[in-house]
Amino acid sequence: MKTAIIGGGAAGFFCAINLAEMMPKADITIFERQARPLRKVEISGGGRCNCTNTFEGVTDLQHVYPRGARLMGRFFRQFSPQDAYRWFESHGVPLTVQPDQCVFPAAQDSHAIIDCFMRETRRHGIHIMTSTPIGEPSSLLPDFDNIVVTTGGQPKMGVPSLFTFRIDDTALQACMGIVVPDVIASIPGTKMRATGPLLITHWGMSGPVILRLSSYAARHLAEHNYTAPLAINWTGVTDTEVVRKDVEDTLLQNKSRQLVNLKLYNLQSHLWHYLLGKLGLTERRASEVGSKQLNRLINLLTNDTYTISGRSPYRDEFVTCGGIPLTEIEPTTLESRATPHIYYAGEVLDIDGITGGFNFQAAWTTAYVVAQAISSQQTKP
Repeated sequence: MKTAIIGGGAAGFFCAINLAEMMPKADITIFERQARPLRKVEISGGGRCNCTNTFEGVTDLQHVYPRGARLMGRFFRQFSPQDAYRWFESHGVPLTVQPDQCVFPAAQDSHAIIDCFMRETRRHGIHIMTSTPIGEPSSLLPDFDNIVVTTGGQPKMGVPSLFTFRIDDTALQACMGIVVPDVIASIPGTKMRATGPLLITHWGMSGPVILRLSSYAARHLAEHNYTAPLAINWTGVTDTEVVRKDVEDTLLQNKSRQLVNLKLYNLQSHLWHYLLGKLGLTERRASEVGSKQLNRLINLLTNDTYTISGRSPYRDEFVTCGGIPLTEIEPTTLESRATPHIYYAGEVLDIDGITGGFNFQAAWTTAYVVAQAISSQQTKP
């Protein structure tokens, strides 16, 4: 049985290797349009490759897969994050788990996974054709029994879903490099919100909390031309009365000190000075804060507002929201309903996750499901 895999990325290689393991006599060819395969794997996670997540604490897959959660839940019965962890370790890639439950190669190097994939493709005799773009997948059907499309995110088919926010505020941008470890970010007027570390950059805001929010709000922001309000809770505390008591206690205990010299919620001094400047309180002492200023300060800490004026994508690394509609594929095999023997896996599908290893896990799982579906053909009469 001959199988062509269009796309030499994470899903393509994983599907090819697993299919070869399930069908040792299979004739498999990977077609990659670029000169080098696995480029996105190489640069992901800053070159370390956040290859999956433990999913510990994930009570609802919709929290990590804004699109495709139901299908992923079903497919995890076939190939779960724990299965992926065992697969890599059994194929010579020791893994390590970070405190945030992100999983990386123990070598902290994406080449550990790339080397594994290249070693396994050689061992199984899988053909790799680089610099070979394929137009219409069905054009390969006369020469191949099955086609697997794993071409990754397609900008023409969807919109970016992991990107940072441009904020046109030079005073904020002057705080570049500052990380606030526990922030709540939301899009006012919607239910879209995320929590986590925030990084201030020279163009605006980044960090896990912004990437997560961009994933949740991908279509909303695209529809609004990436211009929208943004609310930041710098405290990470949802109960404003708790924040009020914290602020009141701090002011009471430091009456004679200037506000800029106080330490609230471990905000770095440069950022704290910037926030006080927005209220015109940089020269005030704690004892000089009246009830109106106190209310404004609490509102600033818990509901500081900005305007998103654009996006800054991760270029080669960004993920897209959109792709092959899930209504167009068989939900158990990922085979095209319109064209038999054409399958889809990875980011080309309308499945995408937030940052943290969830997109790679979707690639491993969907690729495995396709490999299993194709291999089951040999048992059919």
